[in-house]
Order: sequence, then structure tokens, then C-alpha cells
Amino acid sequence: MSIFRKIITAVRGGAREAGEAVVDANATRIFEQEIRDSEKHIAVAKRDLTEVMAKQMQTARELTQTQASIKEHEGYAMQALNQGNEALAIEVAEKIAELEVTEAEQQQTNESFLGSAARLKDLIKKSERKLTDYKRQLTMVKTTESVQKATSAITENFTASNSKLLNAKDSLDRIKQKQALYDDKLKAAEQLEAETLDQGLKSKLQEAGIGEQQTNAQSVLDRLKKK
Repeated sequence: MSIFRKIITAVRGGAREAGEAVVDANATRIFEQEIRDSEKHIAVAKRDLTEVMAKQMQTARELTQTQASIKEHEGYAMQALNQGNEALAIEVAEKIAELEVTEAEQQQTNESFLGSAARLKDLIKKSERKLTDYKRQLTMVKTTESVQKATSAITENFTASNSKLLNAKDSLDRIKQKQALYDDKLKAAEQLEAETLDQGLKSKLQEAGIGEQQTNAQSVLDRLKKK
């Protein structure tokens, strides 16, 4: 029995961990949906607030009418008293008493609507400020996630292609060496051509007896024979 309970506990723990993993994987999406839900609730609250304010206006209007009726009947009572008709004055006074009860009830209802409207307005303002802050934080969270994903992708690509980069570097070095060898060959050919042209010019000058002449034993012997 104890083992069975432990198995059940392990399964429940695994389910909880799996549920938390799902929540963590979709945390941003959940947060965004919660913001949308909050916006809907605020819209409903605003609609309810308009109904409360409308009822308060209606009650205030009825209260004003009742107060005006009380003043009107007070005038009637004063006229009856001035005429010495006390019985009529008492009847009017009873009507005034009924109106004053209605006035008290309407006054209480009006104040209740005013208080409720004020509280609802304050709650809606606070909720909207908090919702605005959550929207700002949602933007920051999304931006951070995008940057982290980009950074991760770059890191993974660099790690995966590290060997390719090394191969590319070797290929680049070989190309540079080949190009350098080609340049050296061009320079050597140019130098050889220059030396060949210079040597040919010297030979022509010597044949013409111009410039520095070579001295050897045969030339000395020929000169002596001429003497």
C-alpha cells in the first residue's frame, strides 16, 4: 500500500513538473493572453460604470423632483394655516412627511450610487495604469526573447560551422600563397628581361668601341704588333 501511494505521488509530481514545463515554455503567450483578458474585463467594468452613473443621474433627478414637491406642499400648508384651515394643513403635512421619507431614501440611494461610481472609477484608473505597465513589460519580454533566440542561433551556427571556418581559412591561405607566387614569377620575368636588354646594349657599345672596353691578352698583343 505504501509503495502504491509513492507511485501515485511520483506520478502526480511528474504531472506537476510537466505542467510547469508547459507553462514555462508558453509563459509569454500566457502573459499576453492574460493582458487581453484584463482588457476585456476593464471594458466590461466601464460598461457597468456607465450603468451605475446613469442610475445615479436618474436618482438625483428624482431626488430633485421630490425636494421641489416638498417645498411646493410646504407652501400649500402655509396657505391652509393662513386661511385657518388646520385640518387641510394637517393633511398636507402628512403628504410632506411621506415625501420626506421618499427624499431620505432617494438621498441614501443617490449617495450609494455616487460612492460606487467613485470607487469604480478609481479601480478602473488603477487597472488601466497597471495594464499599461504590463503591456510595456510584455514588449520588453518579447524583445529580450528575440535577442536571446538570435544570440543562441548565432552561437549554434558558429559552433556547427567552426570546422568549416577553419577549412575556409586554409583555402584562403592557399589562394594567397598561389597569388604571391604568381607575383614573384612576374617580377622575376621582368627582372630577367631587363638584365637581357641591358647586356645586349653593352655588347653593341663594345662592338662600336664606345664606353668601357674589355682588356684581355689578345688585345694587348695586337696593340704591341701595331707598334
